[in-house]
Amino acid sequence: MQAYTDPDFVPGSPSMLPPDDPQRAELHNEVHARPSARIRLPALITYVAVLNEGISRDAECAHLCKLPGQADLPLARLQDNFLRLRLDGFTMKWERHTEFTRYSIVQTLPAQAALGGSEPDLLSGLAVSAQWLAQIPGRTVAAVQLALVNAPLDDAPALMAQAVAWLGGRTVVASLMGSSAPNSAGQGAESPNRHGYGHPMGHSWALTQFRLQADGFERMLVIAPEGTSQTRAGRIAQRLLELETYRLMALRGLPVAKKLGPMLAQAERDLVRITGQLENKSVSDQDLLDTLVSLAASVERTTAENSYRFSATQAYYALVGQRIAELREKAIPGTQTIGEFMQRRLSPAMATVAATGQRLASLSERVARTSDLLRTRVDIATEVQNQQLLEKLTHGQEMQLRLQSTVEGLSIAAISYYVISLLLYGGKALKAAGVPINPEMAAGALVPVVLWVVWRTTQRIHAKLHVAH
Repeated sequence: MQAYTDPDFVPGSPSMLPPDDPQRAELHNEVHARPSARIRLPALITYVAVLNEGISRDAECAHLCKLPGQADLPLARLQDNFLRLRLDGFTMKWERHTEFTRYSIVQTLPAQAALGGSEPDLLSGLAVSAQWLAQIPGRTVAAVQLALVNAPLDDAPALMAQAVAWLGGRTVVASLMGSSAPNSAGQGAESPNRHGYGHPMGHSWALTQFRLQADGFERMLVIAPEGTSQTRAGRIAQRLLELETYRLMALRGLPVAKKLGPMLAQAERDLVRITGQLENKSVSDQDLLDTLVSLAASVERTTAENSYRFSATQAYYALVGQRIAELREKAIPGTQTIGEFMQRRLSPAMATVAATGQRLASLSERVARTSDLLRTRVDIATEVQNQQLLEKLTHGQEMQLRLQSTVEGLSIAAISYYVISLLLYGGKALKAAGVPINPEMAAGALVPVVLWVVWRTTQRIHAKLHVAH
């Protein structure tokens, strides 16, 4: 059977698919939202990351407009949270994230900053003015001067001496990046050189001190051999800068955790005291309830204020681990790798933050359980009070029924008395009219009849009321 073909169908046209989801294009292109830069070595990257809380996109655009030739930069170009401006002699990359905005200035490495110098001045040859940097809207969270230079990796001791001098002569953290372990056949690795600095498939060195300089920046140095591609250099720079940014953003949870320590300790002591009072029944339920409600409100407010910070810390820490794994680093003898440094220095801080978050969550659960216990005790007391009240109501109803029966009896007697009195007056009237009748005898004879009629009438009235209800 031959398949039916629409004569108006054009292959590749949108009619081949159902209508697009409104977010399809945006989600599809997310993987290309922040492409790595192509960096020609030697290069200098001046990187600044600022917290953007309360900073609008308009303010950031206005600041970018102060760059040479960008006075007419439209705000619409910042809507995708990524912008790369190619200017005279340098490139500016702007990226806006949830909590921070990054500015990266990529330029050729100044001649005085080449490898072989001792802690060279990098700001004097900066492509933008120091005033422009200082006026970036926001509060600085990370500032890095990353130099990428070309040099052979063979003479490792001499290269290490030059790198340490370039960084100021202090202890450095260094990694051989892009290395991999040999396979089971012993292949895939180069033999160590005569100094013991083997670099099995490693493509570059990364060195830093993780220290702030007098100018407010920290310095990083990447050494790669001649022939390193521009795309690889861009990826290396991006990973190192993101690693440092995410490290600092993750650490923002540590001061919060330390600040909450005394408050949590006091809240835990208060909860123990409340639980003891609940057990011993030494305080009224109302007083316990007031104290517990106050404690629960304090804990819940603290949770609401800090839950995002703790969650963000764990997310940033996970990103730090990913970036370290992407470096595929190997130790350079005599130095500590970036991953080892992070493990020893960052892990305890992250453990403190995680423990504080769990402690806060546990305290909230314990307060909730104590509230349930108090609520149970209050419910039981309320049930007892309700039962006592019901017994009183039942006793009152019995008394009311007895009183009602007494009143009904008296009512029957009273009504019967008035009826018999009326009959007696009627008999007397008949006797006075000449009818031969004895009024007293007639009234006395009718007493049982009147009593029965009144009683029967009362019963019928009760029956009708019972049916109505």
